[in-house]
Amino acid sequence: MLKAFSGGTFSRDFTASIVVFLVAMPLCMGIAIASGVPPEKGLITGIIGGLVVGLLAGSPLQVSGPAAGLAVIVFEIVREQGLSALGPILILAGAIQIVAGLLKVGGWFRAISPAVVHGMLAGIGVLIVVGQFHVLFDDKPLSSGLHNLIAMPGQILGLTNQDAATAFAVGLVTIGAMLGWEKFRPASMKLVPGALVGVVAATLVAFALGLPVARVVVPESILSAISLPEQGLLAQLMSPTIITTAIAIAFIASAETLLSAAAVDRMHDGVRTNYNRELSAQGVGNLLCGVAGALPMTGVIVRSSANVQAGAKTRLSAILHGAWILGFVALLPWLLREVPMAALAGILVVTGFRLVSLSHVKHLFHLYGPLPAIVWAATLICVVATDLLTGVLVGIGLSLIELIPHASRLRLGVEEASRGDAHEVALHGTASFLSLPKLSAKLESVPAGQLVILNVERLTHIDHTCAEMVREWADRRTGAGAKVELFGATGRMRQLVA
Repeated sequence: MLKAFSGGTFSRDFTASIVVFLVAMPLCMGIAIASGVPPEKGLITGIIGGLVVGLLAGSPLQVSGPAAGLAVIVFEIVREQGLSALGPILILAGAIQIVAGLLKVGGWFRAISPAVVHGMLAGIGVLIVVGQFHVLFDDKPLSSGLHNLIAMPGQILGLTNQDAATAFAVGLVTIGAMLGWEKFRPASMKLVPGALVGVVAATLVAFALGLPVARVVVPESILSAISLPEQGLLAQLMSPTIITTAIAIAFIASAETLLSAAAVDRMHDGVRTNYNRELSAQGVGNLLCGVAGALPMTGVIVRSSANVQAGAKTRLSAILHGAWILGFVALLPWLLREVPMAALAGILVVTGFRLVSLSHVKHLFHLYGPLPAIVWAATLICVVATDLLTGVLVGIGLSLIELIPHASRLRLGVEEASRGDAHEVALHGTASFLSLPKLSAKLESVPAGQLVILNVERLTHIDHTCAEMVREWADRRTGAGAKVELFGATGRMRQLVA
């Protein structure tokens, strides 16, 4: 931690923390509203994610806070079980994450097929778009994604209602300003986030014209937004419904966090993520969010990538961004009350649309054939048509099909040898997601800077989950100036791991 205050890094962390704060503020409030809870609940999660998780995190440059990926499941919890159930669920989910980190199961979350994860995110993106589309008209989302989708034409036809048309116009101003800024902003202002520009533009228009649109409601004091657990907490924690939901939240939040951490590692050459420490830190954060009655948190790729791009070097940036949120909410709550609800909906519509990454499924199809693309599509459809957990389980089940032809020989052998200035890693057997933690640990332990010879002459099969991990590992090493050579690959194998 002392390194964070050294002269060489403090100024860069300080500047980056302001950028992340500006990105996080509108997203914290927008995700809370998409989750069916007051906006201050998201702000509290952002504060805890910065001040507490930022200090404990195993991924120093990752930024934690409320995530769009959990908005859908939280909305369902609040609608079916009530807001009071969210606290006990998060307390239990946080405890599960802490124990999982201490038991060193963090690496196993990386073994989830990327097709499943991106299918899940795409499904969440669709649900956010069709739900927040209604908020663009100052209306409320309906009870399910399919109902929201079916009702979308009716909103367009209802534009004869002047208030709805006004709110929709404010939302379009937000989206237009956000996208226009991101496309045409000058290089000297590249760190100013588009989401902030969109919210400021819409707020100024609504204020200057005195438009009759719904605005964000925040309390005078952030302390009044904290709702401690009620009596009977122990009985709630023993409820089968609470336990099942907590396991689902812990699983999905952990997967999203650790995949985000892996993505952040690809963006910089600094300290690598300690996945087990990161998992336990997220558990502490979610437990505290449960005690405070706030939203669940994950590591968030949007804020984390902004942090890296802004030049952050240590965890101080993430910690400070939490302090800026706290200071802003404590000192300027009146300013937040001028923000139109339709403006936050506009930001989330863009965010949700970007979660549906067709480029990723094209990449999977091109390299690994139709099965990963089918897994992606099935996960997306099930998330939209049923629920998040069902979609993920269906995706994981379908990804097992890839192992059926190799079910009798799933063992992976890894041998290492030093050959002068080179380090050889020889693989034999089957490299599947079941052996990914073992293989990942071996590859990450290879000394930095050395030539690595990856010998796959005796590797009989590698699934797309392992192949993607190996590809990312090789890209990181070559990006850092080291060399990776592939030996013994022929035909399809060369295409998979080259």
